[in-house]
Amino acid sequence: MTATSRIPTILVVDDDEHILQVLEARLLSSGLTPLLADRAETALEMLAGEHVDLIVSDVKMPGMGGKGLLKEVLENWPHIPIIMLTAHGTIPDAVGSIQAGAADYLTKPFDGKELVRVIRSRLEAAQAEPAGSPAAPAAPRPDAPGQMPPGGMLGGAAPSMARFLELLDRVARSTATVLLFGESGTGKEMAARILHDASPRAHGPFVIVDCGSTQPTLLESELFGHVKGSFTHAVKDKKGLIEEADGGTLFLDEIGNISPDMQTRLLRFLQEGTIRRVGDVTERTVSCRVIAATHANLPAMVADGSFREDLYYRLKVVTLTIPPLRERREDLPELIDGFIRELCAVQGREPAAVSEEAMRLLKVHPWPGNVRELKNAMEAALVFCADDVIRPGDLQLEAVPADSPAARGKSLSLEDSEREAIVRALKATNGVKKDAADRLGISRRAIHYKIKKYGLNADGN
Repeated sequence: MTATSRIPTILVVDDDEHILQVLEARLLSSGLTPLLADRAETALEMLAGEHVDLIVSDVKMPGMGGKGLLKEVLENWPHIPIIMLTAHGTIPDAVGSIQAGAADYLTKPFDGKELVRVIRSRLEAAQAEPAGSPAAPAAPRPDAPGQMPPGGMLGGAAPSMARFLELLDRVARSTATVLLFGESGTGKEMAARILHDASPRAHGPFVIVDCGSTQPTLLESELFGHVKGSFTHAVKDKKGLIEEADGGTLFLDEIGNISPDMQTRLLRFLQEGTIRRVGDVTERTVSCRVIAATHANLPAMVADGSFREDLYYRLKVVTLTIPPLRERREDLPELIDGFIRELCAVQGREPAAVSEEAMRLLKVHPWPGNVRELKNAMEAALVFCADDVIRPGDLQLEAVPADSPAARGKSLSLEDSEREAIVRALKATNGVKKDAADRLGISRRAIHYKIKKYGLNADGN
């Protein structure tokens, strides 16, 4: 029997006998062969003597548990994908398992059909990349040594940016879902493109969706597509942007702006790898890497209920934060030089120089608009400069209020983020501390302490 015709064997590991029975029946009815184990240690014994194509394991079990099993499988059977099962309250444990090497996770209670869809999706992916096959070569990095990346976003002289670039390089080689945080203008789209170009999916498309500028009524059709006649002006079938990204990378910019309905649909796609066009009854399988970005405080939005917690954890398998320009001023000379060279090349002129006086002004400006503002400033300066030298009078830098975070030279701190989350939770619960604590996932004692710590009233003021 060939590998393609052999019935896949699924090892199910859970200390709940009822779940084992339910999954056994579901797998058998779906044409899959189940193997059952009530603890991780038993599963390891079975792996030593049985052929297994995929493992479904609970996270919390007596003994070594799901985490211990994952570690052993990754060391001894790295070709076998593992799907972790977790209770809703322990989603962070499952996310940690994915970061450690698990293929996916589902929260209990789960839908049996959904589990089978995820299993088959992971089996297909494993078959496409057989064990022992060489990894796909990474595409050339746009930031090769000695070259300025497109748009001049990176730099790297500043320690904070050097650390970000190190993490970006590491994450780029995988296909894990990435959540990018950063203020407006820091270069999140550029970072996403670099992640794509250096990933195993570099040969596929890189599709950008601006969730912030697309009208909510149009976003569903833009993302998922539609069939002819599904609504007014739907004169023909249209493929959605998720489908367009099949085999490549989908970049969801300003993900914090999507509606609750869209959050639900996007979560379903991330869980199952399938979509359904608007007005269609047929589900389509799509395999793409998802990179999301936002400048919003998603943890605070989760706390006040405006952003789904399960979607948040689905997106933040890997989290990267781009430092604002004011925190990496060491990069300014390289960034300025890169922008000037790029802009002068477009204009067909010799690169201009920056006078010492102009450079001093550029180095003390707080750059609230970050790298985007710097590029615009260089473009304007090139228009006004004479003799190919940029002087202070050529710079059109706007004054920044002294009490703004940019002028103070700091971004929103961890304490500021925590305070904001508590304020929003208190306002959402009309000052009921118990309900606010429940929303934040902390104890009543903890919220009383934090209200006192930040000098807040019960209504969050």
